[in-house]
Amino acid sequence: METNTRPPKKNIGRNIQRLREMMGIKQDVLADKLGLSQQKISKIEQSETIEEALLEQVAEALGVTPEAIKDFDEEKVVYNIQNNHDTSNRGASNFIGTNNYSCTFNALDKLMEVIDENKRLYEELINTLKEKNALLKEQLGKK
Repeated sequence: METNTRPPKKNIGRNIQRLREMMGIKQDVLADKLGLSQQKISKIEQSETIEEALLEQVAEALGVTPEAIKDFDEEKVVYNIQNNHDTSNRGASNFIGTNNYSCTFNALDKLMEVIDENKRLYEELINTLKEKNALLKEQLGKK
């Protein structure tokens, strides 16, 4: 019986996807940061390899190093989360291959942005309905 001693091949696209998901970042948000379309991000995440320059841009947008993406190991991340509950740096080198991991957004800021956008859309909807009603009244008045 033959054993395979080669390490499993890393899938860079899948690593990018898992990191993005773990950080709670949607494809369209990452696309906006990179000036790309959401479809392009989807294609990147389906690719086994990507160009080094693009990898560096994606890493910067996610707030990690390119090595963190290349060496991403979900088991290490889970281990780190389960075993490092305090905010010290002990064991930080095990965490996705980087010592400078930090969240790149404030959740409350994002929530407020969503609320503001919902208010704007609601007002736009109300204005559209008022215009529609005015047109209907005008049409009924002509009959």
